[in-house]
Amino acid sequence: MSESQPTPQETTTSLAELALLFLRLGATTFGGPAAHIAIMRDEVVQRRQWLTEQRFLDLLGATSLIPGPNSTEMAIHIGWGRRRWAGLVVAGVSFIVPAMLITLALAWAYVRYGQLPQASWLLWGIKPVILAIVGQAFWNLAPAAARTWPLRVLAVGAAVASALGVHELVILFGGGVLVAAAAATRGKAAPGKNRLGQFVPVLPVAAGALATPAVTVTLSGLFGVFFKIGSVLFGSGYVLMAFLRADLVEKLHWLTEAQLIDAVAAGQLTPGPVFTSATFVGYLLAGTGGALVATLGIFLPAFIFVALSGPLVPRLRASPLAGAFLDGVNVASLALMAVVALQLGRGVLVDPRAAILGAVSLAVLLRLRVNATWLVLGGAVAGAGAHAVGWL
Repeated sequence: MSESQPTPQETTTSLAELALLFLRLGATTFGGPAAHIAIMRDEVVQRRQWLTEQRFLDLLGATSLIPGPNSTEMAIHIGWGRRRWAGLVVAGVSFIVPAMLITLALAWAYVRYGQLPQASWLLWGIKPVILAIVGQAFWNLAPAAARTWPLRVLAVGAAVASALGVHELVILFGGGVLVAAAAATRGKAAPGKNRLGQFVPVLPVAAGALATPAVTVTLSGLFGVFFKIGSVLFGSGYVLMAFLRADLVEKLHWLTEAQLIDAVAAGQLTPGPVFTSATFVGYLLAGTGGALVATLGIFLPAFIFVALSGPLVPRLRASPLAGAFLDGVNVASLALMAVVALQLGRGVLVDPRAAILGAVSLAVLLRLRVNATWLVLGGAVAGAGAHAVGWL
């Protein structure tokens, strides 16, 4: 197929369809990257059949190997797969914008009233549903990722290592190298061919020079700080908090500790990517312009990394040795997802009513083809009802 001819994806998926899907997900998906990715899987693997389970797993592994917000990068990967460059931009921007606007509204209210709105009752109903969605995704992805006994043993080892505090990059690369080495030992890759190094994306060098100390807040300085963070950050919202504290509280003295905690809380409180905490910080420091610049800075590296690594994923899978590496990364990624779900569970299933809500949601997901978004909205209604009758 020549470059000028449309791909099968381009003839079957419109940009409007991509935009509507990811606008809806960006406006309704709570729970962090693991939950977002689980809901995306429900939409693009089960419902629309845009991707196979294996392809989805490969993209999950690829996002785990690059810095930045994993769920946003997954959205960008899906957009690239359906409509190439236009899809990459449309899917990523559509997923980010709803969360950015909601966070911007929270920041405005925070500046005006001095505190974040209380909505713990809303999250009480949503979080058990989110946990069930993550559980369903794990249940469906596990057979493809851990399809052999060696891969299952590796998954258990990766989960134990994560629980013991081993860095996620060590787990991911370690899993990939172990499976690739085993494949090479069995002679599945011919010597001198399909060398792993020519396919594995190179991790970026920390762009520390971009964040130069400044006495006063400038838009260029704000962009530099958040572009650096988006370029080098792996991990959860708690890791984001550590980066923000180091740069904005200790180094530049632009934020107080209390403002930082409220900014991260705002990112956790809103749907969509947690990295929209940058929007909150940007508004506090430089108004609407600061919010836009900070948001652009922290998310722009994700678009760049996916554009660079996305075309390599099919080549990884086509190479026997590189494909074995990707198998190891995939099963390690799934193990990390399981550990995150267990950690979420300890904070979510805080009483029998929440546990029942989560169990019912999981049963509905496993037995019926219910759209996960409707379940999330149902959880919000349940939280509102519990608050109205005085349970919360």
